[in-house]
Amino acid sequence: MFRFAKAAVNVTGVAARQVRNGSTAPQDFHAKYGNGLLVGSIGFCTAVWAFVITQTGITWNLSPVGKLTPKAWREKEE
Repeated sequence: MFRFAKAAVNVTGVAARQVRNGSTAPQDFHAKYGNGLLVGSIGFCTAVWAFVITQTGITWNLSPVGKLTPKAWREKEE
């Protein structure tokens, strides 16, 4: 348990140091790759959902109209 706590403190210390001194990662990552990554992610997500919807044979049961019939009401007994 001591090793885990020591590692956790070390990770938080590294994070705090990066916040104070600035990260070593380049600051222009989003400017360089942001739009392409976003478009690629949207394309991937669309392709996966298109496959799931068209090829997997899942019955979605979107609307209960015509599938449910109400029970007849009973008259109140006096």
